[in-house]
Amino acid sequence: MDAIRFLLNGRECTVEGVSPTATVLEHLRRTERLTGTKEGCAEGDCGACTVLLSEPDGEGGLRRRAVNSCILFLPALHGKSVETVESLKAPDGTPHPVQRALVEHHASQCGFCTPGFAVQLHAGWIGGALPAGDRAAVKDLVSGNLCRCTGYGPIVDAGLDLADVPVPDTAEADAATARQLVAMRGDEVFDYRSHAGRWLSPRDVDTLADLYAAHPEAQLVAGSTDVGLWVTKGHRALPLLIDVANVADLRHVEEGPHALYFGAAVTHAEARPHLARLHPDLDELMRRFAGYQTRNSGTVGGNIANGSPIGDLAPALIALGARVHLRRGDAMRQLPLEDFFLAYGRQDRQPSEFVVALEVPLLDPAERYAVSKISKRFDSDISAVLAAFKLRFEGDVVAEARLAFGGMAGTPARASTAEAALLGRRFDREAARDAAEALAEDFQPLTDMRASAGYRLLVAGNAIERFRLELEGSVPTRIREVA
Repeated sequence: MDAIRFLLNGRECTVEGVSPTATVLEHLRRTERLTGTKEGCAEGDCGACTVLLSEPDGEGGLRRRAVNSCILFLPALHGKSVETVESLKAPDGTPHPVQRALVEHHASQCGFCTPGFAVQLHAGWIGGALPAGDRAAVKDLVSGNLCRCTGYGPIVDAGLDLADVPVPDTAEADAATARQLVAMRGDEVFDYRSHAGRWLSPRDVDTLADLYAAHPEAQLVAGSTDVGLWVTKGHRALPLLIDVANVADLRHVEEGPHALYFGAAVTHAEARPHLARLHPDLDELMRRFAGYQTRNSGTVGGNIANGSPIGDLAPALIALGARVHLRRGDAMRQLPLEDFFLAYGRQDRQPSEFVVALEVPLLDPAERYAVSKISKRFDSDISAVLAAFKLRFEGDVVAEARLAFGGMAGTPARASTAEAALLGRRFDREAARDAAEALAEDFQPLTDMRASAGYRLLVAGNAIERFRLELEGSVPTRIREVA
């Protein structure tokens, strides 16, 4: 039986006997008494619990990312390093550059959220995500941090000042830490057990397939950005979990001549630059995909396997003609992504079958693509409607149409009647109007806290007209928040 071994603020820790669904935040506050890390929402939305997680990058250094500790399960720290706000101190005892910047700009009011902002700004600074003078970059960096005192102006100013401070060279120390972590984690399956359950963490896809075949009742977990809420909000017992986040075969992105291939454990942050090269709307979508810390933890495969009707990634990829690759034991199969979603909460996935990869076709020169996210807030918000469109033209006539939506039904889905309304026609105002009106035949959306059914149908139709205007290029259609 293995113990959980990790570095905490540079100190080696060994943990045994706790539940595999105990969160990192619980351990920090209740066991380690590191109370600078706060609990605000317990669902990964407010950023008060932000910590800096580091792991070997496979090249002798460290891969750092800021994550929400409130929904991260403690066994996920095995063989990794975690730093809390208490670690932010200069070697000579003077204030850390992040602390100095926050103090000088009076960027703390009640102070509850400040530790999370401090760790997040530190992660961006040391990771090179704070270009000098780039206010939009600072705002993007703290998109997953909530300040209830509305002190964002001074916080962003502090981030701008921090961007001008030279980043220290940590290569030698990082290499030593990476070696320590590699030795700590080992090469075998990490098998942690306690009275409350069991956590298995394989390192290759063949072992994952064998473990899942032997334990089809297990819950797969990657970044725990969704499963974590089952515990913190739903108080569910999960006696057996299989962690896929450390499966090297699932963490690759391949760029082929005709398609991109995303391993299921690739995080949203890692996927973004590849999607951005495919189309700028995908870059903008991923910029607004949850918050920074969630994008650092949540995975492409998890977002798809979750099957949420309001997940942003699925309709964007369905419009592109993406395919999902599945594995069960040694058997592999693939199917169009839209066929993977059968009904609300139900996917075409057999017992012990798991998502291996997403195949995303590249755009042809004759194809035009767009994504529209409609939500109440710009940052870190769930979509009321996510609309994604791809049209292939022969001359000025629509030869193929793929109109995909999230938030309009129990699953992400294509609008087949609206698509038919466009085929063989010029994409003019009349065609766009006909397609918009046809949406009422494709969907009967719900009314909920995010939007009414009528609003959803209206804005979904308006998104089609906006796509037409964008292709026409006659008027600006989007206001992009940049400063």
